[in-house]
Amino acid sequence: MHWQARGYRFDFPRPALVMGILNVTPDSFSDGGKYFDVSAAVDRAREMVAEGAEIVDIGGESSRPFAMPVDEAEELRRVMPVIERLVGSVQVALSIDTRKPRVAKAALEAGASIVNDIEANRDDPEMWEVVAEYGAGYVCVHMQGKPENMQQNPHYADVVGEVGEFFEDRLERLAGAGVAAEKVVLDPGIGFGKTVEHNLQLLASLDSYRRFLRPLLIGVSRKSFIGRVLGVDVDKRLAGSLACAVWARLSGVEIVRTHDVAATLQALRMTEALLGEKRR
Repeated sequence: MHWQARGYRFDFPRPALVMGILNVTPDSFSDGGKYFDVSAAVDRAREMVAEGAEIVDIGGESSRPFAMPVDEAEELRRVMPVIERLVGSVQVALSIDTRKPRVAKAALEAGASIVNDIEANRDDPEMWEVVAEYGAGYVCVHMQGKPENMQQNPHYADVVGEVGEFFEDRLERLAGAGVAAEKVVLDPGIGFGKTVEHNLQLLASLDSYRRFLRPLLIGVSRKSFIGRVLGVDVDKRLAGSLACAVWARLSGVEIVRTHDVAATLQALRMTEALLGEKRR
């Protein structure tokens, strides 16, 4: 199995990929405003690469619960200077975290390689056509609703089964839009229109999605369900985030999206060393 993202090819099995989170926003739940300045954002991206990130995921619109949308011009104003300065200066894949096809297109035109799409529940194929046009990698994220309303009353009869049905449907739709399966990574969308119990059920059942024969990505870093389970504020959620990352790796997840690159990479590599020894 492999994942092709423009000029980047990731062959699996291999050590887990770490995707570093770069929020170029004033209002993200964890580090909003910290990297809003272009120079600060570029410095942080380079720091994450030095720490071992193989993908840097750049977002200009907060996807925290109840966040209001940012208009296209403002999102472009936030992300494009960062992407333009990083292309050619870091030797890793750049990902654009966006719901807007025109923002994705501009980022890909500038040299990004991946589109991380939390709104893969869309019906309009425009985003997928952009991904197909540029041969980009695509992260297909499950979300119930939109950030501004996703946590109002999330409900599922069977969250694990329904997310699986979503993946099956989207792989078919993506293929119909010209996005080959080798371009696609699946993300069950922890925290995107889910209660604490839904999130725990999904994490406990990650291996059920191996049947799609696509890499799995998990983004749990510092999320509110960890705070609710452990009773800790956002700045005290590293240990819980690492526990989830290790669990995900033990369940076969290939890509972990995180704010804390160095710590996450150490936890994953230690887990893989133990797994390798166990299999000898």
